[in-house]
Amino acid sequence: MLPRAGLLVNTTSLGMAGQPGLEIDIGLLPASATVADLVYVPLMTPLLAAARGRGLKTADGLGMLLYQAVRGFELWFGQRPDVTRELYGHVEADLTKA
Repeated sequence: MLPRAGLLVNTTSLGMAGQPGLEIDIGLLPASATVADLVYVPLMTPLLAAARGRGLKTADGLGMLLYQAVRGFELWFGQRPDVTRELYGHVEADLTKA
């Protein structure tokens, strides 16, 4: 199915820190495919690195993490936060600290 896929999404913990990587041959994907990995630790998973190496469009899991948190934050604190580039950058910097 990969040669016909326009989108590949990893929704498992494979590729997350401490977990084995997702073993899939992305070389079978068409050049127009997009690869999304919902893992956010690390942000650059082996799957995303391989996809970028092929020049494919990619999306990491940080956006989903932030947008999932919006409703919980609103319920807990009574304010609906905006997911901005600045917030994304702050969380990304925190996740990528050595």
